[in-house]
Amino acid sequence: MSTPNTVGDAIVETLIQQGVSAVYGVISIHNLPIADAIGRHEALRFVPARGEAGAVTMADAHGRQRGLGVALTSTGAGAGNAVGALLEALNAGAPLLHITGQVERDYLGRESGFIHETQDQIGFLRACSKRAYSAHTAEQVVPVLRRAMRDAMTPPMGPVSVEIPIDLQGATIESQTLGYAVARAAAPTFDEGGFASLVERLKQARRPMLWVGGGALQAGDAVRRLADAGLPVISSTHGRGILADSHPRSLRAFHNAAAVEELLAQSDLLIVAGSKLRSNETKTFTLPLPRPLVQIDIDPAACHRTYLVDEFLEGDCTEVLEALAEHFEATRLGDDDYDTEVARAVAAAERALRQQMGPYAELCDALRRALPGDGILVRDITMSGSTWGSRLFPIETPNTNVHSLAGAIGMGLSMAIGSAVAKPTCKVVGLVGDGGLMLGVGELATMVQENLDMTLIVMNDGGYGVMRGIQRNHFSDRQYYNELLTPSFTRLADAMGLPHWHLSSADEAARVLQDAVAHAGPALVEVDMASFGELVFAGPPQKKLY
Repeated sequence: MSTPNTVGDAIVETLIQQGVSAVYGVISIHNLPIADAIGRHEALRFVPARGEAGAVTMADAHGRQRGLGVALTSTGAGAGNAVGALLEALNAGAPLLHITGQVERDYLGRESGFIHETQDQIGFLRACSKRAYSAHTAEQVVPVLRRAMRDAMTPPMGPVSVEIPIDLQGATIESQTLGYAVARAAAPTFDEGGFASLVERLKQARRPMLWVGGGALQAGDAVRRLADAGLPVISSTHGRGILADSHPRSLRAFHNAAAVEELLAQSDLLIVAGSKLRSNETKTFTLPLPRPLVQIDIDPAACHRTYLVDEFLEGDCTEVLEALAEHFEATRLGDDDYDTEVARAVAAAERALRQQMGPYAELCDALRRALPGDGILVRDITMSGSTWGSRLFPIETPNTNVHSLAGAIGMGLSMAIGSAVAKPTCKVVGLVGDGGLMLGVGELATMVQENLDMTLIVMNDGGYGVMRGIQRNHFSDRQYYNELLTPSFTRLADAMGLPHWHLSSADEAARVLQDAVAHAGPALVEVDMASFGELVFAGPPQKKLY
């Protein structure tokens, strides 16, 4: 039992009790009572983003690293600015609590021109969140907040929004029962009959394969044990690191490589655990997948969502895979030649990608050497991020290759900031393009102000390189609207007192990246791609566009 002074105080105490360490936001007249309570308590770190989209994206990344991210925005246009970031968190299944304001209850819904008023705010929040709630009384705020946190952390996880009218935020309440920290709802027990059937299928298979995605991020130990038993593992880009790239049976994220496609064609069982089999990883759902295809997912609605499956096992991927690993602990899966074929496929896939990357393969290698083993690479949707950043850059542990699952550009810097705040002992490198960075360039000031131990690498090609590649290959090389006026990012860094380096050739990559990443605190590296060399990128594998 606690006796806070105001609803704002009760909110802060509830977040502290939950183990929340940071709140990301933009202060406003419609959230100041909460912001004031955060400031007075001093137990929470408040990270002042330069925009609501950045604040929610930072909280998204924080949640991926620490279990729950929290963002605070204003109402109306302020909440609306967060929509794109909420959609990303929804796509990624990131545990996120979004607290937003609302106008005074006396003026709510009257369309009277009250400042920050918007029509049906809860409606658009429901459209871009896993859930959205409104608090109607002062005493209801904490119970609603606790329900929202449980929803956000319960798989399938996602962002949950709570709107709180401004007159409630500052209201005095005599007492508030805070209880214990909330936990995620219990996962359904998986069906024993379905599990027995999967065991039998795996026993009979000569060349089985496991495909893991974001829903299996906590199943690393079980996946490694299955791989040790002989099961090759391929991952979605979100699932990279569930099995270390260095494991001899890791096919990494080479699902679109010709050599790995050939290996898939030879497989006689594919187990898909916690993956949506996204369009950009399956050539818009045309990649032939082995049969039988067995899917494991905690969400029953995932069955047949993208591919028709032969069997569906509802359950927590970690629990199912752990049971599977225990069953096959002393068993040799696959035939004797399988390991040789796996190694050959990975080597061919990497060789082809390195040839495509040209000098950028050297940049990738130099960055891997410079970044400590526990470092985190956060990549925006940019040519480098979608080629060598997503597949060539070696990854050994989950959540150390962070990116936008919805495919939106402009989130890389904010995601890197959230990761750096969430994991202050780990070096973070943000990999962004000049076009994407300009969508949230103000967050450079957040990075500097918070003195984060992160290095931002800006791949500068003077526009939208991804679009150039798609227009070249799908629109007869008609190049429209992809050339952008781009500032000198090193001069912009100068204006903020941000240490910076300029990189124009592969010969300089090792030295520059070593120096920049070794710098304790925020730093920026601008890569002049026109001088560095051509990066071949045709856009994501897909059907004909028109």
